[in-house]
Amino acid sequence: MVKNRINSFKYAFKGIYAMFRSEPNARIHLVAMILVVVAGVYFSITPGQWTAVVLCIGFVFTAEAFNTAIEAIIDLVSPDQHPLAGKAKDVAAAAVLISAITAIIVGLFVFLPEFLAVIK
Repeated sequence: MVKNRINSFKYAFKGIYAMFRSEPNARIHLVAMILVVVAGVYFSITPGQWTAVVLCIGFVFTAEAFNTAIEAIIDLVSPDQHPLAGKAKDVAAAAVLISAITAIIVGLFVFLPEFLAVIK
């Protein structure tokens, strides 16, 4: 029972590693996450703001993980070009874009006042 739980975590971390290794956009999101966390520490954002930031980070990486999984499955079952395969990949990519845009908007609410205060 415990070994099964440990294996579950091992497979999950293997999937995270595969995502970062194969997806350039996941690495871009990782760099953005690091910058956002550094900015959050620098500006001493509130616990509520941290909650919003962490949820957005999780939202983006979850969307990226689903996108990566969907692309891999489609490549396996439909190696040739097919309109439905293309549509599925496009919609999965759109989910990542929607999550990233949402994170940017939340980031503007959290960090824009902080940046403007520094500029003044």
